[in-house]
Amino acid sequence: MWPRTGPDRATLGIVGLVCAVAGFFVLGIVLGPVAILCGRLAMGRRWNGSHPLPALVALVLGCIDTLLSILWLAGAAGLGNGIF
Repeated sequence: MWPRTGPDRATLGIVGLVCAVAGFFVLGIVLGPVAILCGRLAMGRRWNGSHPLPALVALVLGCIDTLLSILWLAGAAGLGNGIF
């Protein structure tokens, strides 16, 4: 049997969750995609059945975080220097 190398799925899920929560406060445009990537890797190839909860939460929060960061950057580049 091959020795296990690299991070396991539970650790990737927790790392993704931490990145997603931290992304709401700082560097959301960077930490959001990192959370999506970690959440997706932690879920593996299965989308049905039981998912590890931190991985699913990291994936959803990472998507929200990235979307909010893009909206904020688009609003900052506009004429009014705000979201709207």
